[in-house]
Amino acid sequence: MSILSNIKAQLLKWSRLYGILFPLTLGGVGGGCLLSSCSNMLETDSELVEYEKDNTLNHPTDSVYSVMGIVHKMQQIADRVVLLGEVRADLMSVTEAASADLKRLAAFDMTKANKYNQVSDYYAVINNCNYFLAHVDTAMQRRGRQLFINEYAAVKGFRAWAYLELVKAYGEVPLVTTPMMTEREAAAAVAGPRSGIKTICDYFIEDLTPIAYVEMPSYGEIGGYQSSEFFIPTRVLLGDLCLWAGRYDEAAKWYSDFLNDKKSPVLITNGNRSRWPSPTSFTIPSKGYYLSSSEELTMIPMERQIYHGTVSDLPNIFNSTTENYQYYQLKPSMGMRQLSASQIYAMEYRTDVGTDTILAPRDGFSEAMYVGDLRLCSNYSILSLGGQSEYSEYNAEYQTISKVERTGVLIYRTPMVYLRFAEALNRAGYPQSAMLILKYGLCNENAREYMDSVEYKAAGKYINFDENYFKREYVSGIHSRGSGDSEVNPYYVLPQPPTALASRQDTVNYQIPLVEDMIITEMALEGAFEGYRFYDLMRVALRRSDPAYLADAVSRREGTTDASLRALLMDTKNWYLPLP
Repeated sequence: MSILSNIKAQLLKWSRLYGILFPLTLGGVGGGCLLSSCSNMLETDSELVEYEKDNTLNHPTDSVYSVMGIVHKMQQIADRVVLLGEVRADLMSVTEAASADLKRLAAFDMTKANKYNQVSDYYAVINNCNYFLAHVDTAMQRRGRQLFINEYAAVKGFRAWAYLELVKAYGEVPLVTTPMMTEREAAAAVAGPRSGIKTICDYFIEDLTPIAYVEMPSYGEIGGYQSSEFFIPTRVLLGDLCLWAGRYDEAAKWYSDFLNDKKSPVLITNGNRSRWPSPTSFTIPSKGYYLSSSEELTMIPMERQIYHGTVSDLPNIFNSTTENYQYYQLKPSMGMRQLSASQIYAMEYRTDVGTDTILAPRDGFSEAMYVGDLRLCSNYSILSLGGQSEYSEYNAEYQTISKVERTGVLIYRTPMVYLRFAEALNRAGYPQSAMLILKYGLCNENAREYMDSVEYKAAGKYINFDENYFKREYVSGIHSRGSGDSEVNPYYVLPQPPTALASRQDTVNYQIPLVEDMIITEMALEGAFEGYRFYDLMRVALRRSDPAYLADAVSRREGTTDASLRALLMDTKNWYLPLP
């Protein structure tokens, strides 16, 4: 059953009155922006739009159907968000079976005709959000509360998120915050100035801050999904916007407020880990790492059947399926394998006389992926199928990347929020606090033991988490999710200068870029195949004014440096898709 089929009749009823907000069919939202050229990038489809001047959304059903219509439209960009972040980065390679569009995307040979370069789909989400925000009756109250404030906050979040993804992909874009209802309005918007990521982020930080603590709507289960996962946590989004804008103290504040929420604290428990079963058994690891539903914060729900609407194509791109005759189009790159294998797996070994640290061997395994971090082998498998006829239409290899699901595209997950929190803390001048998240686990007991008094006092406003929930026995460093007991790993430590520096601040300044490198590596190990990698590299490269940070990593995608690709990426203009 379609996600929206249980409200189809209502959507059809309201679409005539509020045409721009509701799907005229389950295949898409009427109106919005349909791109065909630069001159009509924000063009409204007048044949599909009917609306009443100064109409106000002033009934509960109006807002529900409006919000779900926007979620429905976000399905159009869901796959693309993941692919733009992965295919252009260094953790995945295209296969011979990949489409021409994917191959060009990976080679940074993008044209306006490429199927993944459809800017209109982003503006369709944005224009629908703009229309809702312009017409919803936020003044209406019932029993002393604003009736539509939750939907208002949710839609503001959708719009800010869509703009952040848009500007990351295109570099500079028109910032349009009012609904485009006529061709004249659209033409004026296109002709106006384009805004870069700093301007976009600063605008939406100001826009979202007043509603930062407004709860998201609660619609219960819709189409077999928990609707609470459809919405973007405002404080997390504010953290991301501040991180991209270089406002690191603010970013740390927003992430901290979200994770240490008094009503609903957000922990990473120490159980979701892949590990070797014992210090004497290094044959088959326990692949205990998985995408836990308790760690999923926000997803874009997709249809389960194509005749219900938009289904995700990621399973057919990442995995072997009957639909693609087992010919997957992307695979973990040699760069990903090398990064995973370069990690040192440490295990605490307890004996009758005390404890010791055992390091996993570096060779002799039945699978090369068992060397180093174990998250890759927990999420990826490749099988050679024997006994297959040479004339078979099916591929002789069967690939599975378990992170990919047909039912939804994940866009926010708890461990990645913690890692962005670590990135913000580090850049705010607190590298020891960042290492707490990577190596030990965030709780006051660990902070008191592993941080010096100067940083503990200075960073306390961000890392003083509720001791009723955040206990040492419950938490662990994120690196431990794949590399053993990182808290005892003698090689996974806070970097120290080779010789004493003149001041403590000089030492901190020395540590910040090195800890940042560790964080970005951990983001790759933890978030591989989820669509973050290209933008994580981009964010640091822009911060450091060093295009080589991105160019070096991506050009080594296949294990050795591709000089021509590196040269191409040393020009930051080639990081972005071309606008029409």
